[in-house]
Amino acid sequence: MRRYFVFYKKKCRIYAAFGVSQTPILSDKERSSEMSKSRKDKKGRTLRKGEVVRSATGGYQYSYIDKTGKRRYIYDTSLVGLREKEAELLRDQMDQIDSRLAMSQSLNDLFDKYMATRKDLSARTYAGYMYQYNAYVRKTIGKRKIRDIKYSDILLFYKDLLEKYNFSFGTIEHLQRELHPAFEMAVRDSIIRTNPTSKILGQLKKQVEIRKCVRRALTPEEQNAFLQFVDGHPVYEHWKPIFVFLMGTGVRAGEMSGLRWKDIDFEKRIITIDHAVVYFAGKMNKSENKLYISAPKTKAGIRKIPMVKEVVEALQEVKEYQIYNDIVCNVEIDGYTDFVFLNRFGNVFIEYNLDRALTRIIDAYNKEIVASKKKDAVILPHFTCHSLRHTFCSRFCENETNIKVIQSIMGHVDIQTTMNIYAEVSDAKKKESMDSISDKLMLF
Repeated sequence: MRRYFVFYKKKCRIYAAFGVSQTPILSDKERSSEMSKSRKDKKGRTLRKGEVVRSATGGYQYSYIDKTGKRRYIYDTSLVGLREKEAELLRDQMDQIDSRLAMSQSLNDLFDKYMATRKDLSARTYAGYMYQYNAYVRKTIGKRKIRDIKYSDILLFYKDLLEKYNFSFGTIEHLQRELHPAFEMAVRDSIIRTNPTSKILGQLKKQVEIRKCVRRALTPEEQNAFLQFVDGHPVYEHWKPIFVFLMGTGVRAGEMSGLRWKDIDFEKRIITIDHAVVYFAGKMNKSENKLYISAPKTKAGIRKIPMVKEVVEALQEVKEYQIYNDIVCNVEIDGYTDFVFLNRFGNVFIEYNLDRALTRIIDAYNKEIVASKKKDAVILPHFTCHSLRHTFCSRFCENETNIKVIQSIMGHVDIQTTMNIYAEVSDAKKKESMDSISDKLMLF
């Protein structure tokens, strides 16, 4: 009997080390002895130590002592369900998982704590992270306790954003970059065992049809047809300087929107790019629409772009148009003002507005071409502002062999991006060269 008592004490100490007061694993003989003295529920099932039937509800309760010495309780409507929770609790305590904190801490609490650790973020990047989270997560899944958030919950949340609110997959990727490290911090702090956002984007791509715009450069014929159409057009002519600027510099739409007159050196014919206007659309609440200035995330984004003659002329046209129509800048974004490209209300353009304008112009052009029934007429594909950047890069690659120069002008972080476009152009050039000498080879 003394040996059993010593053995029992040793096992109790093992469990106490993990902060749980629980009957240790016993031998068959010991278990039989214990069961003979144990209590039973109405179905005749033996209740373990700490388990009781709740007289008021008829459910089940399990009590234990946590690592702080405080008595805690877990509940369930069935004995089977209660014991599953007991097993999970024991597993958590053996793995030193703080399940109590996981049950009390919401995703909002976790994210705010995570962001408090991100002292490395710039003020603008921090503001962007917080805006997206507040707009899309805080009032939805953010209210839930992190212990209750499973992989399937995150998957359904992302699918809902894609299908119900027509979010782009890029926006989902941005949210994933915010949520994944927050949950990962909870894993490392031993609050939860696994990260519910792990490997979720790959699964999402399999389940959801991702509508991707195939980006290709305009051909020289398409480019010329487009510009000639807007030039002198009674409705669309005021858009011409903007699209000439985009095609003539290769800047991103946000970089163009953020351009100020002080960023342009007409004497040296140099444009300095060191910031961009970023727009967050409050798709769930339009009152949450927000513009802010974003600095480039890498050194590659900060660059100087020489101006060709057509770009200088386009900027002069913009200035003359604003003076003639009495348009002045009426917006200040994070202390930045005096922007170059303004709408008739004195506000900056955003990429969404520019893409909508492109759609209207392309549709009007194609309708006119079809109606004219001209032979060999150029039909314009639907394209976006980014397509104009791609077009500039293609024209540049056709006339420049120094890859580093192209990379610098484009502001590509990864030279592979530049190489991919260069290879695409080179293949077309090789075919063009082979076609031109086919007659000279005289193979037949």
